[in-house]
Amino acid sequence: MILASSLLFNDDPAPVVPSPPSGQLGRPLPDSPAPTLPEIPGTGVLRQGDSGHGVYELQVRLLQVPNIYEGGAISGRYDTEVRAAVTRFQKRYGILGDEAGVYGDHTRHALMLRTK
Repeated sequence: MILASSLLFNDDPAPVVPSPPSGQLGRPLPDSPAPTLPEIPGTGVLRQGDSGHGVYELQVRLLQVPNIYEGGAISGRYDTEVRAAVTRFQKRYGILGDEAGVYGDHTRHALMLRTK
């Protein structure tokens, strides 16, 4: 019974929680370098001769725009057909800032606005 009563009527204060070192209250944490993020597939400049997931995504989007890449292959290879389709898209929508037939930032932005 003594043991039970000591659990019910403990005179000890609440558990001690360590406090931050003096002089550091409210100070921001030291800057740490931002983690390096992996490249998102489909970003970066793509041109004839490239291959991979980014080109695959480009081909899928080009197929969504009528009369740009009709019947084009989804192969992941940036061949002459893809280059011609990118050039048609750039001309149709008046995209400037990227070399003709090269899928750069300006062309990517315009294509993403028009596709899913």
